[in-house]
Amino acid sequence: MTPPAITIITLSIIMGTITTMSSSNWLMAWVGLELNMLAILPVISKPKTTRASEATTKYFLTQAIASAMMLLASTTNAWQTGNWDILELKNKFSTTIMTLALTMKMGAAPIHFWLPEVLQGTTLQTALLITTWQKLAPITLMYMISNNIQPAILVSIGTLSMIIGGLGGVNQTQLRKTMAYSSINNLGWTIMIMAFSPNMAIMNISIYIITTTPIFLMMMNTATKTLQNLSTTWTTSTTTTLSLALLMLSISGLPPFTGFMPKMLILNELVTQKLTTLAILAIMTSLISLLFYLRITYLIMMLTSPTTTPSLTKWRAQNQKSQLMTMMTPTALFITHLIPAIPY
Repeated sequence: MTPPAITIITLSIIMGTITTMSSSNWLMAWVGLELNMLAILPVISKPKTTRASEATTKYFLTQAIASAMMLLASTTNAWQTGNWDILELKNKFSTTIMTLALTMKMGAAPIHFWLPEVLQGTTLQTALLITTWQKLAPITLMYMISNNIQPAILVSIGTLSMIIGGLGGVNQTQLRKTMAYSSINNLGWTIMIMAFSPNMAIMNISIYIITTTPIFLMMMNTATKTLQNLSTTWTTSTTTTLSLALLMLSISGLPPFTGFMPKMLILNELVTQKLTTLAILAIMTSLISLLFYLRITYLIMMLTSPTTTPSLTKWRAQNQKSQLMTMMTPTALFITHLIPAIPY
């Protein structure tokens, strides 16, 4: 891909998301999402493989259907109320369809089937983009209309996402699929608490994004794509291996790491709302997801030597990548220990 093409695609992805996040009109929000979707399709299909073509097709069809649902919901609402304002989504039918469309855009259950397959069929760089940046615009739209969505819908979608995200990741050996189900699980926490505290939902997804980003960067640096590859990451860098293990524990929500903070606040809010049963269910699904995070951490830290090897192996990092890891490791360690910054 030529530099001008890369520049145009990058600017289109950024401008599409910013347009959606800053718009107050459904039509402009839809235009931003379409610009973003059309710009990322060449990125997904860049590897000239059958899996990449399949992932591109699945992503395009899913996003196109979600965009059509968004147009249906916004048009129906404008027909009933005469208003295209995002904050004026008053019609219940339109609200439900719009919620399902945004759920499909993000890859949350029950319309989550495309996300693991798309991540598995593309590169780690694109997988990072889909699991972080691509979720900003739909989450922002859901945040803006959260007061008009029936809490039962958000709670149902969130609970189902937590269950599927926890159970789906247990039997995976591919790290990209594991991170896809991790994304579904964390989206479940975000969507569930959106019904009661939208600001807390934004905090949860923000912490997830800043924790997931260094995980993918370390996986890129060590060319780690499967659980089997994890047993050799120590040959690249012992520090990177330890940082990756700590980040996995953090994203799982294990105390005293940063990932525990939003989960604790969400559970506290659920108990405050007298939804103790839902809080217990959330804890149980979190324990299920903790299982595959602990398996990854065990493979990283417990089954390998803590020393580097002098031999030349295909997993050895290049000098530039080693310098990148040297700069990124303190950042990753800082991200895992943000509990003292808790606002409560």
